[in-house]
Amino acid sequence: MTPDNIKILIGIGAYLIFAVGIGIWYARKSNRNSDEYFLGDRGLGPWVAAMSAEASDMSGWLLMGLPGVAYFTGAGEAVWTAIGLALGTWLNWRLVAVRLRKYSQAAGNAITLPDFFSNRFRDEKKILMTIASLIILVFFSIYVGSQFITFGKLFGYIFGMDQYFTAMVVLGAIFVLVYTLIGGFLAESATDFIQGILMFFALIVVLVGATIRIGGLSVVAENLRQIPRFTDLFGIAVPVDEAGVAVSQAAGNLQGIVDGKPLFSEGASYGLLSILSCLAWGLGYFGMPQVLLRFMAINKVEKLKQSRQIAVTWCFISLFVAVAIGMVGRALLPDLLRTAGQSETIFIELTSLFFPPILAGLILSGILAASMSSADSYMLIASSAIARNIFGGLLTKKISDRSIMWIARVSLLVISLFGIIIALSGNDSIFRVVSYAWAGFGAAFGPLILFSLFWKRINFPGAVAGMLSGGIAVVVWKELVSKLGGVFAVYELLPAFIISCLVIVLVSLSTAKPSDEIVREFEAVKNA
Repeated sequence: MTPDNIKILIGIGAYLIFAVGIGIWYARKSNRNSDEYFLGDRGLGPWVAAMSAEASDMSGWLLMGLPGVAYFTGAGEAVWTAIGLALGTWLNWRLVAVRLRKYSQAAGNAITLPDFFSNRFRDEKKILMTIASLIILVFFSIYVGSQFITFGKLFGYIFGMDQYFTAMVVLGAIFVLVYTLIGGFLAESATDFIQGILMFFALIVVLVGATIRIGGLSVVAENLRQIPRFTDLFGIAVPVDEAGVAVSQAAGNLQGIVDGKPLFSEGASYGLLSILSCLAWGLGYFGMPQVLLRFMAINKVEKLKQSRQIAVTWCFISLFVAVAIGMVGRALLPDLLRTAGQSETIFIELTSLFFPPILAGLILSGILAASMSSADSYMLIASSAIARNIFGGLLTKKISDRSIMWIARVSLLVISLFGIIIALSGNDSIFRVVSYAWAGFGAAFGPLILFSLFWKRINFPGAVAGMLSGGIAVVVWKELVSKLGGVFAVYELLPAFIISCLVIVLVSLSTAKPSDEIVREFEAVKNA
């Protein structure tokens, strides 16, 4: 390992120590009871609520996955995905935040999403709670694994050797586990707030540095014009190998290079169906537990407007800067990264190229910040599903608060192990791994959240059927239907979301109306 690599590690190490320190700082307050451990006793201020929601949402995908897509295939998929996410963020904060904050407190002071579903529909048998908890476990395990892939890529790059990937996945998992285990929701939210700031400035600094280094925007534009359909919003660049075959991660072929120039075909059109697939990413926000929990945790409903302004501004700027980094990276380093998986290191490559090692280490901590802020949220929510909802709500009638917290800690360890297994399973594209889990939550929870908050006719059978149909539709569409190609190749979140909505309406209208008690509570929240 070179002296520069050691300096980079020093910068990253300083940040990791700081993150664990925050966990220790909040340990005493967060460990008094499970309400504080899992939801911070609804005590988040507007800035922490906003920044922690966005940081936990975006993950390492923002600094690696999205720039990687922009680097490899150009503006088409990356820009439309960013637009979908930006619109989804705004709509979620605008439509869901206030109503969910009020309703979660009115519905038995629910502190987890499964709690809310169960209380909202007076589910005495805990059926909704159990289904929601199992969905959280499945898809958050996938999510956690995607963040651990980020750790492996980052440190594997620093050491310059692929054999460090496994060791760095495990080490990164241990760091996240430690400060989440110690400090709970408050530690997680406080670190997410700081990590959100770090991610934001890391993106800005790298984009400005890369643009200056290449000679300005005019040079970037000129270089990218030479790649067919790279800057076309209604087209997509297609990297090919030396035989002219499109580069596929599954096939394992590398993009060809001739005289220092990467090889592309004439490109392909990016039609309406593809654009809708990208925009459909925005639908996922309505079902994201890590974001919805921040709505539930803010200390005052009146502060949600300020939080919305902060969150939406951060999100819009960060998304489009991330896309720009990938495109500027292709203009500056056109022949460096030759697969979709390799392309996701473009942020790392640019950082190491432009900045002194210690400063590069601090900037690269932005990647760790992005991944840690998401992994800690996923792990804590999944552990709360096991401890509070499955053990505390379903399997045992009487269980102490102390026992719930110990079960949560053991669950954190188990979830970390599952995440490590997924990270080492062989799929090294962060973008693709995240897209699967995002669709799962968006389709299973998104329609149910919207109908629960805004349609008083939804009933318990409709809620169960909608949640199950959404989650199952994602898996079936992804694994079977999408392989038919053509119109069926749409991103699985879109058809699954529609299916869930239709099922909720049809089942609710064909079964008994909700009780008067449930309707009165709905009206009370609506008019509050």
